[in-house]
Amino acid sequence: MDLSYNGISGQVPRWFLSISRGTLQYLNISHNRLTEFEQQSRFFPWTRLHTIDLRFNMFRGPVLIPPASSLYFLLSNNKFMGEVPPMICNLESLVALDLSYNRLSGMLPTCLGNISGSLSILNLRSNNFQGPIPRNWTNARSLKMVDLSQNRLEGQVPRSLASCEMLEFLDLGDNLVNDTFPSWLGTSPRLSILILRSNAFHGPIGKPKTKSVFPKLRIIDLSHNQFTGGLPSEYFQLWEAMKLSDKKLLAYMQQSLMPTTVPIYTYYGDYDYSLSMNNKGIQMVYMKILDVLTAIDLSANQFEGEIPETIGNLIGLHALNLSHNVLTGQIPSSLGNIEVLESLDLSQNKLTGRIPQQLTQLNFLALLNVSYNLLSGPIPKGGQFNTFLNTSYLENSGLCGSPLSKECGDPASAPPTKEDEDSRFLRGLSWQAVVIGYGTGLCVGLVTGLAFDRRNPRSLFMLLKFKVQHNWEIYRRRICFDSGLY
Repeated sequence: MDLSYNGISGQVPRWFLSISRGTLQYLNISHNRLTEFEQQSRFFPWTRLHTIDLRFNMFRGPVLIPPASSLYFLLSNNKFMGEVPPMICNLESLVALDLSYNRLSGMLPTCLGNISGSLSILNLRSNNFQGPIPRNWTNARSLKMVDLSQNRLEGQVPRSLASCEMLEFLDLGDNLVNDTFPSWLGTSPRLSILILRSNAFHGPIGKPKTKSVFPKLRIIDLSHNQFTGGLPSEYFQLWEAMKLSDKKLLAYMQQSLMPTTVPIYTYYGDYDYSLSMNNKGIQMVYMKILDVLTAIDLSANQFEGEIPETIGNLIGLHALNLSHNVLTGQIPSSLGNIEVLESLDLSQNKLTGRIPQQLTQLNFLALLNVSYNLLSGPIPKGGQFNTFLNTSYLENSGLCGSPLSKECGDPASAPPTKEDEDSRFLRGLSWQAVVIGYGTGLCVGLVTGLAFDRRNPRSLFMLLKFKVQHNWEIYRRRICFDSGLY
């Protein structure tokens, strides 16, 4: 039964629960405005039901208990409240559990990691769960996607997650996790997306212990933590999936909702992976994730040192954010090799030197932010650089050229020459100083003349005339200079 994407509102009537009680296997009433089931029992009445899809409604109250036959239990984007019922751990055949975007609270059941050996999707994003993350995940051999983000979970990342060999997606962002970088996850052969954003991770990332770590990693978000030390340059050299940029077949990261026991012509849809990530200066929600999307976000930490040239080998990167750290040195010209780069944010660091001309080769670059650094020299021209506003370059006193108002070659920005110093000295002379000099010269001339020849009035007169004419010329030039005539 599929009644999804209609305008159905209100309660699910009691009579609805009695239809096909022994035979109904698939129920999809998602994307409506339903509020609750008109029944007292917390159990679904259909004993053979394998798919329950109630997503995007307004269901409230405690979570209902699905039958033991359930494979897909999808309740996201509702108003369910209370704790996750411990009886959910009895669903030994469960493939997907999605309780995201509700108002659930309390601690997670300790059995959650071992609900089912067939569990593939676990999504508890955006609730009010607290306490530690369940420790035991050793039997979750089929687990592909784990999203525990936007809760209040604390403690450390369970080391047993390394045993999940099928794991592709792990999002622990926006919690209270206090741990060092989980380098041991690098042994996961299929891990493509790792999000640890906005927690209390700390310390240096360190160096990889083997030459094959995170071989499939395409998206990593470590932003808003307390990581220290240098950027993980050795990891940059080993992230092979980020070095690919020419995939011909595009696909989304998703899980089929079709059980293997139903006829092949029966369509039950797909479960799409989703995430939120800062890209192009805003927090973007990706309801679907293309398998070619590649991004690194290490912003808002305490990384220091230089940006390694090896980062230019990651030619598949679409977004790179290293802002709000204490990085020094120059912007590596090798960034010009990342031809598909769409967003580059290096703001709020201590970078010096010029902006490399090679960055004009980035034809897809939609956002550039190098503001609040110590950069100098002319801003490159051409390509996407002709579209960036002055906000991309704020608070770099040494930068010049369009779109800034400060022109390159402006004498005001050049070091003073000897002639400039002489001119400033002349501008500093006031007319009073000139008059004083005129009078002093006149007196000195008279005294000198008298001492030179008291008996020759004509020679005295000629000397006085010369001195008057000489000082008047100096005074005339000073007036003309101040008036702008010179």
